[in-house]
Amino acid sequence: MLEADDPARFALDADDLPEVFDNGTRIRWPESSLSRQLTVSEGAGYRSLGNVDVVFPILHGPFGEDGTVQGLLELVGLPYVGSGVLASALGMDKHFTKTVFQQAALPVAPWRTITATEWAEAPGMAFAAAEQLGLPVFVKPARAGSSVGVSRVAHLDQLAEAMRVGLAEDSKVLIEAGLSGRELEIAVLQGRPGEPTRASVPGEVRITGRDFYDFAAKYLGADGIELVCPAVLSPADVAEMQSLAIRAFEAIDGAGLARVDFFLTGDGWVINEINTMPGFTPISMFPTCWLATGYTYPELIDELIAVALARRTLPLR
Repeated sequence: MLEADDPARFALDADDLPEVFDNGTRIRWPESSLSRQLTVSEGAGYRSLGNVDVVFPILHGPFGEDGTVQGLLELVGLPYVGSGVLASALGMDKHFTKTVFQQAALPVAPWRTITATEWAEAPGMAFAAAEQLGLPVFVKPARAGSSVGVSRVAHLDQLAEAMRVGLAEDSKVLIEAGLSGRELEIAVLQGRPGEPTRASVPGEVRITGRDFYDFAAKYLGADGIELVCPAVLSPADVAEMQSLAIRAFEAIDGAGLARVDFFLTGDGWVINEINTMPGFTPISMFPTCWLATGYTYPELIDELIAVALARRTLPLR
């Protein structure tokens, strides 16, 4: 579907979130990898939208950042910004992200994955996992983004509702140990061929009036959250965080860009998750961190496009 070129229609308003309505148009992708032309059907006919140089799939959630759109783009031969099918799928699935990170000797919080079937047939498994991990725990859909469906469970009598909320978004959820420490994020940018992957200065999410960094705080500018960039850290801590972020990016075979989220606890760094298509709103940490590192917003977009086009000329792995 082709939307009108009117950014105001999609402004994030907490009282009136934007909706996409079917206007009857349909986008036709190229019929072979020999063409980069998109067309749109409008009424009885078709018209050309021109040739596509590169696609910037700024999409969140299932069918956006989970490898499905990336697979479509691979099939029709269109270059695109960001990670490929495998890395996108891994980054979207928190269970497999953690599994890969563990194999790469990267620090992650303890967790237990519970499927909808297991919850229906043996709910005691979830309660036992929460008790073993130690309260509070977080219940998270395995394959949802933007903190949708995430609940903080401080008492066991809250677990059933948290499982209901989480399983409404996915067929499996993670019960994850709550960590005490600073919440920090860092942006990663792949180098052009022959150049190293780079990490930005880190930013910090300071939570003052909320249980955690939820959807409202991330996208609607809700109270109780302060984003500080650059974060106040020692040079040694910054260097270690940057190194871990790049290792995490490479562990999932990431491409283009990512944001890696950490906790700095009394025992050191713990990776919370990696986002292969991080937010690009004015209050998002990815562009904020690169701005503090020395990239303007237009320069950042230019670099991402240049990296995507350069990567497309390399042999497929």
